[in-house]
Amino acid sequence: MQIYNYKEDILHIEEVALTKIALQYGTPVYCYSKKAFKDSYKTIENSLKKHIPEADILIAYAVKASSNIAIIKLLSDMGAGADIVSEGELFRTEKAGIQSKNIVFSGVGKTDIEIKKAIEKEICQINIESKEELANIAKIAQNLGKEAKIALRVNPDIDANTHDKIATGRKGDKFGIDIDEAIAIYKQANSMSGIKIVGVAIHIGSQIAKIEPFRRAFIKIADLVHRLKEEGIKLKNIDIGGGFGITYSSEKAIDFDELAIVIKELIAPLSCKIILEPGRFIAGNSGIVLTKLLYAKHTKHKNFLIIDAAMNDLARPSIYGAYHPILPVKKASDLQLKTYEIVGPVCETGDIFARNEQMPAPKHGDLFAIMVSGAYGASMASNYNSRPFLPEVMVDGKEHFLIRKRQSFFDMLAQEEF
Repeated sequence: MQIYNYKEDILHIEEVALTKIALQYGTPVYCYSKKAFKDSYKTIENSLKKHIPEADILIAYAVKASSNIAIIKLLSDMGAGADIVSEGELFRTEKAGIQSKNIVFSGVGKTDIEIKKAIEKEICQINIESKEELANIAKIAQNLGKEAKIALRVNPDIDANTHDKIATGRKGDKFGIDIDEAIAIYKQANSMSGIKIVGVAIHIGSQIAKIEPFRRAFIKIADLVHRLKEEGIKLKNIDIGGGFGITYSSEKAIDFDELAIVIKELIAPLSCKIILEPGRFIAGNSGIVLTKLLYAKHTKHKNFLIIDAAMNDLARPSIYGAYHPILPVKKASDLQLKTYEIVGPVCETGDIFARNEQMPAPKHGDLFAIMVSGAYGASMASNYNSRPFLPEVMVDGKEHFLIRKRQSFFDMLAQEEF
């Protein structure tokens, strides 16, 4: 079964026509494919089992990519753990059934309450990003009379050649501890009460399609693990992060078979549990934004298509200049193409989804699908311009069901007082 395909000139997600989704739930709306989530997860799992079947591996889904509890539950049922970055994500993952031992807590700015919760829940590991954080975690653990299981997230100074705003492994980025300082900080941590060293973590960036940046990072991490062993510090876990690239336009998705071979060569021989943190790779192509045309506006300089989805619903184009393919839900009979700028209704010049997009002239009410929107779509949405959060719909074969209701205006005001 293809995930997205035209049948009788109408775009379907699995076996459900998007016209039917729009009629029942309105627009704009997030639509997800259950099959796409499962297939993406299986791609990772199968490659790892094929090349390193003997390895102890945890696929910790990066919850920030798409955090609806139904999605987390789906992946939990398939055996996924979770990579979280907040107390809210910890709450979600627990409600979805992910065991504490399969949860990794990342992020540069964990609060005292978040740290306390993570220690009390005895999660797999807390990825520490600074000496100051290490000292604070030790103090909190001592006050609780417990040990915090920690890994240092090291910054290997690897330029992954990705977008500047999603690069995380260079010396100038805010993430991680300089790899040159790691040995000294591990030694310090090893002598601290309330701290139990369990691993090391890296994350060099997002939307990386080439293997070479990972190879260079893994070589540095393997060397660090060997040096720590010489210092009497033996690690149990190696968290290699995420950032595995997918196809939005013409770029090639990462080849997980190739990546698994590099993991086998450089990480598996270290005899540690291997943790991966995929988010975009699992969620990206699993979702779309279904939207409709409000107005076609023609000026001397440009033709605009104004749709009912906006930058508050899908922020990536306005934040990163990210490209998402936009497909008409109904194939046009008129094949004469015009050039359009596709924009949303929000009062910002940056509320743009596509420039110089060529398509047949649409009419008021025509439906469009903003593709590859499952990752960093609904999870990054806001109420800017007092626009309600979109509903989210899961498609499973011929079936479809709400996994999040459209937010009402009363919902928006529920926490406000006057």
